[in-house]
Amino acid sequence: MKFDLHTHHERCGHADGMIRNYIEAAIDAGFDVIGISDHSPYFYSEADQLHPQIAMAKSEFPRYVAQVLELKREFEGKIDVLLGVESDFFPEYADLYRAEYDKYPFDYIIGSVHQSGGVSIFNRRRWNGLNERQRIEQKEEYYDLIQQSARSGIFHILGHIDAMKGFFPAFSDIPTPKVDETLKLIGEIGVSIEVNTSGSTKDVGGWYPSDEMLERAYFYGVDITFGSDAHKPGRIGEDFDRVRQKLKEIGYKEWVYYKEKKQRRVAL
Repeated sequence: MKFDLHTHHERCGHADGMIRNYIEAAIDAGFDVIGISDHSPYFYSEADQLHPQIAMAKSEFPRYVAQVLELKREFEGKIDVLLGVESDFFPEYADLYRAEYDKYPFDYIIGSVHQSGGVSIFNRRRWNGLNERQRIEQKEEYYDLIQQSARSGIFHILGHIDAMKGFFPAFSDIPTPKVDETLKLIGEIGVSIEVNTSGSTKDVGGWYPSDEMLERAYFYGVDITFGSDAHKPGRIGEDFDRVRQKLKEIGYKEWVYYKEKKQRRVAL
């Protein structure tokens, strides 16, 4: 069974194509399940669309949900279209985001930390001039936010959990026990992490998380799902078979996806 739970489209302002294009690409690639999970609005802002090149407008959110549900019905029997969303995680606004998501029949919610210390995790300049201790502090702050997101109870999947390495590959080598602590917590709570193949579009190349982190995730009993994080229809399912093979080599026998907020386990 082939599934991809992490996709975007034109509403977020930095992806190409309409939702329909991603569904059709998934069918062409032989997928059984396609999840639509565009970037959630900045609900805390008074502005309708705080960052037009990052996330959809608040006024678009109900239309987004309605369109996915309509396409779910249209493509029934050809592919299972799931309603998801990729949500930012801001601890101070967690209750606000939870209340917004409770209004809609999501199949799953991906929780992703995109900002740490008020700065984008993809801002390569954030590392300029930092000594080793300060780099460790930056990494630990990031994983503390991921731990908080896991504890929040809002999310079924945690997105790209080492994506801070995207434009700073040395991130992976910054030593801290916080990574193992975080994976242990995720395993205990029962939320899943994704293998996100969009690292291929960044300086680091490869996947999030690293193979080493996937091995540690297996040790701590963390469930795994798959997401291409496609911002172009042509990236749907990128490296799906390679990821599946790597997980088998690590020792995984199955991975998961979500429908109607229930975890479905699938043999690798």
